[in-house]
Amino acid sequence: MTTERTVDRTLVRPGAPVPTATYRLQLQPGFPFGAAAAAVPYVASLGVSHLHLSPVLEAVPGSAHGYDVVDHARVREELGGEEGLRALAATAREHGLGLIADIVPNHMAMAPRHNRALWEVLGKGPSSPYARWFDIDWEAQDGRVLLPVLGGPLGAELDRIKADGEVLRYYDHEFPLREGTAGLELPALLDAQWYRLGWWRLARTELNYRRFFSISELIGVRVEDPEVFEATHATILRLLHEGVLDGLRIDHPDGLADPDGYLRRLHEATGGRWTVVEKILADGEALPASWPVAGTTGYDALRHIDGLFVDPAGFGDLLGQYRRFAAPPADRGGDWDATVRRAAYKVLNHELAAETDRLTRVASRLCATSPEPALRDRAPWALRTALVELLVRLEVYRPYASVDASRVVTEEAAAEARRAFTVPEEAEAVDVVRDLVLGRYGDGPQHQEFRARFAQTSSALRAKSVEDTAFYRFVPLLSANEVGGEPGSPAVPPERFHQYCSRLQRDWPATGTVVSTHDTKRSADVRAALHVLTECPERWADLLTEVTRTGEGVPDAQLAWAAWQTVFGLGPAEEERVQGALSKHVREAGLHTSWTEQDPSYEETVARFVAAGPCGGPGERVARLRAALEPHIRANVLGTALLHLTMPGVPDVYQGTEHEYRALVDPDNRRPVRFDGTGEDGDGGPGSKAAVTRAALRLRARLPEVFGETATYQPLPAEGPAASHCVAFVRSGRALTAVTRLSLRLDRAGGWRDTRLTLPPGRWTDVLGTGRVFESQVRAEDLFAPLPVALLERTGE
Repeated sequence: MTTERTVDRTLVRPGAPVPTATYRLQLQPGFPFGAAAAAVPYVASLGVSHLHLSPVLEAVPGSAHGYDVVDHARVREELGGEEGLRALAATAREHGLGLIADIVPNHMAMAPRHNRALWEVLGKGPSSPYARWFDIDWEAQDGRVLLPVLGGPLGAELDRIKADGEVLRYYDHEFPLREGTAGLELPALLDAQWYRLGWWRLARTELNYRRFFSISELIGVRVEDPEVFEATHATILRLLHEGVLDGLRIDHPDGLADPDGYLRRLHEATGGRWTVVEKILADGEALPASWPVAGTTGYDALRHIDGLFVDPAGFGDLLGQYRRFAAPPADRGGDWDATVRRAAYKVLNHELAAETDRLTRVASRLCATSPEPALRDRAPWALRTALVELLVRLEVYRPYASVDASRVVTEEAAAEARRAFTVPEEAEAVDVVRDLVLGRYGDGPQHQEFRARFAQTSSALRAKSVEDTAFYRFVPLLSANEVGGEPGSPAVPPERFHQYCSRLQRDWPATGTVVSTHDTKRSADVRAALHVLTECPERWADLLTEVTRTGEGVPDAQLAWAAWQTVFGLGPAEEERVQGALSKHVREAGLHTSWTEQDPSYEETVARFVAAGPCGGPGERVARLRAALEPHIRANVLGTALLHLTMPGVPDVYQGTEHEYRALVDPDNRRPVRFDGTGEDGDGGPGSKAAVTRAALRLRARLPEVFGETATYQPLPAEGPAASHCVAFVRSGRALTAVTRLSLRLDRAGGWRDTRLTLPPGRWTDVLGTGRVFESQVRAEDLFAPLPVALLERTGE
């Protein structure tokens, strides 16, 4: 899928300095701007150049993340307001730091009493000047907006709905009354509004506004409209131009109708400030070369770093052990591709049924009014079937106008999709849909709308079917189930890693890179531990057979496998953290219970199993195995950190991860952290992750030209019997990184033996604390004697 493209560097070169490294802070009412300012001296001492802030605009009161924006014109008061943000910026400047802000262009909170623009729309309908803000299908639901807020059908909830002056109340919900309707009796009053209060379960099939994935509490914003763009970006742009902010992280551009147009408008409005986008690239997919951004937020880097520490042969063995232990059917967790396909069908026909129906309406309307005879007489059911069959076969998040859509909506996929029809003439609906997606029937407003809807539905489908369903069903190696990952083939050989890094340095040298974020399913250090299981799959399978021998209390073998891996990766932790993660796991998987159709009996069985097994006595055996493998886990932890901090791109360090940091899926990974230099790995002494992190960040800060846009990247192959266990590269001829991979396999094979690394000319000094000096050729055994990683600086000719 990867194609070589010429990147227009004038589009991606920022107008302000590129960060050398950023540090992500999760702002919330319990950690406002003032607390962030107090952490500045510590963060600055690490060696980063910028603080990376979660969203700072006004959000739903009490929000722990800030992505549910209600007012783009104001900085969030619960965090300290604009005055607090300016004070934070001033403190940061005093310590040499800038600010990068996360912004949310795709959606706002569906919270009328806090969202003034939405309140106006609900009160005045499509005539409101704010109606153009929101992506609402006014042709559906008899021209009213469905608000799925009721706890049951209307008849059962009617007594709980009260009119109070010009406001309608339902528990803590408030809605405006349409002018002139206040005196009506309740049933008539409800029917007279521009909205329809409905049972929450109706959202699945009846919703007529675009939302964020399947979250009805977030309504899509039409930022492609220039007036909406200006209104929703004015404050952020002002803060940029006034020097309070220095750059931006763009949340979920795949949800937008026109990401290309949006990013170009933003680039022009910011004056070319450093901007990265949360774009999830499928394996082998390239970022659109026309996007005027510095790159992605870095999930593609995570995939390539993690893959180095997965043993390909061992993963195959682990997969076989998993299939024997759990015996999952192919499409329910036994095979990756089949699992994804089954999940996609489910999502389109269940969670995203309303979105699928809306897309079908757009296609039907276009076909019915088209002057093209080939588009006429296409039944809505046939168009819907064709849409579903093509969507489930997409292997990327969405096609783009700037990318040849035929590369992702392929003829092979169309051929498979036609098999869903029994009448050949009806199967032609597949060709109609594909040709519309590819723009072969023109570029009028209806055609553009169809392509945008198709792309938006595609991105929501990929996120829901892969990240939020298949990741929880296909579980042979939990560390592979990460955003942008390829769980069916997680290993990345060193040669492929080097090729990836070379492309980054050539095309996107200022892109973001990450290994842990607020959205990762498991932190990098948890994944690093789990990678080791691919080096000892038989040992792991034997242990699981032992701890589950009686079968008492095990809800199902697939869940048991995932639960035991969870506690192995996490290590000793509070039971409630494990219980929370496993409860989310079974609901996301949707095999026995789900968020909307919960099975209390099954969930109680899971809770009892987790308490008695993984978090009980048998769990101690897993802990003993983890302790025995600790040296190899440590090699993965340090190797992951050092590669992340020295490879091409701008590394983003998630709060607390400069120390050893073990966290599970949110909200576990958003727990408060201490900014006093202590962490899970103690005081950060020599050889700790904290020491390695500080050394690498400080080297980047001291030598920005060695790692920046004009830097070079040169793979450095080792020679000898264990050469494949060493990954090394040189940056600009002045900094050298070397890490150990698959260290357990290495030990079993007899160690490094006579493996050597030929250094570039000059004298090279270890900057990780030993002060050792190397020249010419060095034995791997000597290079990795104190630590499984090495970071060298050229200090002489």
